[in-house]
Amino acid sequence: MLFWYSVKRKMNKRLYRKQQRIIFQKKEERRGRTSTMLYRALFLIVVLLVTTAFIAPASIGSSDVVENQKVYNMSEEVERSYKKQEALDDFSRRINSYAKEEIVCLAQNIYHEARNDMLAGQFAVADVVLNRVDDKRFPNTICEVVKEGPVYESAKTKLTDDPDDAIYYPVKHKCQFSWYCDGEDDDTHEELAWRQATTIAYMILGNLTFRGITEGSTHYHATYVNPRWAKTKYPVGRVGKHKFYRWL
Repeated sequence: MLFWYSVKRKMNKRLYRKQQRIIFQKKEERRGRTSTMLYRALFLIVVLLVTTAFIAPASIGSSDVVENQKVYNMSEEVERSYKKQEALDDFSRRINSYAKEEIVCLAQNIYHEARNDMLAGQFAVADVVLNRVDDKRFPNTICEVVKEGPVYESAKTKLTDDPDDAIYYPVKHKCQFSWYCDGEDDDTHEELAWRQATTIAYMILGNLTFRGITEGSTHYHATYVNPRWAKTKYPVGRVGKHKFYRWL
């Protein structure tokens, strides 16, 4: 019994010492973590103090720079708003210089001549119409340019004595723009294409968008044909599905 008692006592002492070592190690770890946190806090405080000492005087002077920057930005915004207003005024002035019928005539020509063409090609067709308006060899209004061609009087109005009731029709396949006298329906059935043609007409007339894209061209034809008159004109180039020419 005495032997087992002494063995048990030694084991208890060893277990007690092991527990004490574990407790001591945990305490040391806690102290180490606490001291690390304190060092970090002190370091951050020192950094903040030094930063404040150096930056605070500079920030006092930089307030003027900030205010000046705000004023500069405001002046830029005011200038941009004035430019936008000027652009809107110019757009309104140009559009109001044309009658509504003129805009419709231009949009109809874009629709029938180039509604299946690329956007630049549609602007190019519109540009040719406006080039003809500016050219003394053609009529001086958009509708007259679009509808130019030989005409004949209706048989019914020929029988009347009043010359003011005369009705004229274009000679088939003799117009400057083929769609106007090809005998086909001239209504604009494709709504999206008609909206785009109308938008292009407003943009090139009011905002001068792509005005001059054909470099003064007054003639054009589809790429899949080769008319005889093309040999008598100067070739400018191709835009979309059409080739463009101007006078020699």
